[in-house]
Amino acid sequence: LQVLGFEVDTVNSVQFSNHTGYAHWKGQVLNSDELHELYEGLKLNKVNRYDYVLTGYTRDTSFLAMVVDIVQELKQQNSNLVYVCDPVMGDKWNGEGSMYVPEDLLPVYRDKVVPVADIITPNQFEAELLTGRKIHTEKEALEVMDMLHAMGPETVVITSSDLQASLGNDYLIALGSHRNTKADGTNMTQRIRVESPKVDAVFVGTGDLFAAMLLAWTHKHPNNLKVACEKTVSAMQHVLQRTIKSAKAQAGEGNKPNSAQLELRMVQSKSDIENPEIIVKATML
Repeated sequence: LQVLGFEVDTVNSVQFSNHTGYAHWKGQVLNSDELHELYEGLKLNKVNRYDYVLTGYTRDTSFLAMVVDIVQELKQQNSNLVYVCDPVMGDKWNGEGSMYVPEDLLPVYRDKVVPVADIITPNQFEAELLTGRKIHTEKEALEVMDMLHAMGPETVVITSSDLQASLGNDYLIALGSHRNTKADGTNMTQRIRVESPKVDAVFVGTGDLFAAMLLAWTHKHPNNLKVACEKTVSAMQHVLQRTIKSAKAQAGEGNKPNSAQLELRMVQSKSDIENPEIIVKATML
């Protein structure tokens, strides 16, 4: 976000030695009292005016509830504030979904967070959890996105799914939906599908990168979800391809890259993040 020209005030929800994709990690988890204290400091200096709030991985229900209170207060300060929420809860492995945060976070996301969010970026499993509906077809995915719109957010992007891509099994489908309420009260919905090449490795942090870039590109292209998603997914591809190439070179012929070698090559991809060459196209639905 900083590379793309945003002034960012960062609050670390966790202060860890490294991400949790490694065998070991040490550090602290911020609790809701500590978050409240940091926010109070911003408020006392009257610098709590923001255009955007972006949240990701959280493990604690009281922390998440505090985020909702803060977002609501910030929206009173600035009614145009856009809250981008990546509802990080879990994922699917070999077709089976499982949560990697405590299960009591789900009702907080569903009942409190999503209703105040403007843009959400769940994966397929998270979209299914939030709506209580399974997705087997693209039609069902669109219906789930409509259910998510009805909960509050104007923009819903299902960042990855196990739907069959028209380009074949080596491609991953993402779906986006942007609902605009016109002055006369009618809804206009723009929907897109993006098929991007799969990269055979487990990366950590791709969801964070996706949400941050979607925030930036929807800011720069406010009513063009197609272009915003093409730039976001293309930049992701540049970062992942550079990462896997570098990881394989470090691991050596025939060896599987480890967590350290698969760290996203963010710094090396600076120019791709700033100005991504469009290598993945979106289809209007």
